[in-house]
Amino acid sequence: MGLSRRPLRIVLLRHGESEANLDKSVFERVPDHAIPLTAHGHEQAARTGKQLRELFENEPVRVYVSPYLRALQTLESLGLNDLIGLAREEPRLREQDWANFQDTADIERQRQLRDEFGHFFYRFTHGESGADVYDRVSTFLETMHRDFDSPDAPRNVLLVSHGLTMRLFCTRWFHWSVRFFESLRNPDNAETRVLLRQPDFRYKLDRPFEQWTPYEPTERERSAWL
Repeated sequence: MGLSRRPLRIVLLRHGESEANLDKSVFERVPDHAIPLTAHGHEQAARTGKQLRELFENEPVRVYVSPYLRALQTLESLGLNDLIGLAREEPRLREQDWANFQDTADIERQRQLRDEFGHFFYRFTHGESGADVYDRVSTFLETMHRDFDSPDAPRNVLLVSHGLTMRLFCTRWFHWSVRFFESLRNPDNAETRVLLRQPDFRYKLDRPFEQWTPYEPTERERSAWL
């Protein structure tokens, strides 16, 4: 792959506010993949879309989007259809699988167990661990890097996904430790993190993730952001 074909920026975007962000009992009635955005979630995405248009300098964007409804609706509400030459639905960017229809009380109990056991290794009953998501994100990276080598590769890439998936994408990309990942907080709804290409063709994040538990990043881990 020619280094000059690497995109100038790779934007990670969490979906806007969904109905489940307001009411966890929705999971008892609606499959996780079918939960829609709220009206506020659409508004959040529209605001973020205006910011992204400026960031992308009105140039073409290649998009990879989770097949979950809230991610697809977020992409549509960005208002960037005129810039998107290719929007590929990418199941490997989906949310961590927790269960099918969920028992709210049981999932809350498992959330507490996950906090004690560790977000990376804890596997939800009938679902996935963070490590499982890490593995599928790793295979997606191989695909994305091959796409960088195509003659029509744009300078802008956008991934519309989920909070935990975003953190694990960066953990894999920057080779962060599991301990560092465990300390990181999900971005807010419709919030971004941007990987910016540097003169040496490596990438740095425009800003770090917030941390919810104490952990002092190593010098190498801190070097991932500007």
